[in-house]
Amino acid sequence: MDLPPLPAEYGDILDAGLEVLGLRLTPDVRDVIDGHVRLLLAWTAAINLTAIRDPAGIARLHVLDSLAAVSLLAPRGVTGILDLGSGGGFPGLPLAAVLAPARTLLVDSVAKKVGFLRTVVAATGLEGRVAAEAVRAEALARDPRDREGWPVVTARAVTSLSELVELGLPLVAPGGILVAWKREPIEDDLAAAAPALAALQAGNVTVHPAGVPGLEAHRLVVVPRRGPIDRRFPRDPAERRRRPL
Repeated sequence: MDLPPLPAEYGDILDAGLEVLGLRLTPDVRDVIDGHVRLLLAWTAAINLTAIRDPAGIARLHVLDSLAAVSLLAPRGVTGILDLGSGGGFPGLPLAAVLAPARTLLVDSVAKKVGFLRTVVAATGLEGRVAAEAVRAEALARDPRDREGWPVVTARAVTSLSELVELGLPLVAPGGILVAWKREPIEDDLAAAAPALAALQAGNVTVHPAGVPGLEAHRLVVVPRRGPIDRRFPRDPAERRRRPL
């Protein structure tokens, strides 16, 4: 597919944000990120992948927002990332490009979005270490290959923290973390998640600013996996609605 080049403003915003984050990308990694964005812009007209349609906005609100987690994840030597509700590929694809874990799984329940993700993976040369599947988190958690199998589980703009803890923490390997992208104010969301955090024996939650100009209200909520998790979690959607934690 012959895609138009990205405008200079996109590159200026991305470069400035990368400098603030202290990230220096190799040309190959930058090509992956830019190729992802170009495909996102091309596909968004047909599939609702993002409400943000201008390249400059995508640079700040999608790419840099995703890469704000690199400083938290890089010291862990991450070997695997599971991205829940990946949609247009954020944060999973930029993190896979920069951190280069041995395996990354992008998950979305909408088949058309997974088709887009697979196209990006193939077009940017990430095949072999990045995959995309149309599957729900509940189904993944019933699969012994995935339950407790991921050092890092990420989720951006996906449901409440309470529900995300129930869906995501059973997939986190012992010693691993769940990272949720949130926006201020988050106090009510954190308070409402307390029963779920207790029921799934989460560790001490920490909240980190994105640290990028223009993303002052953005936060990364890190939930460590601490103790064993009851096999009944995550419950099916109907039960979660009837009996919220």
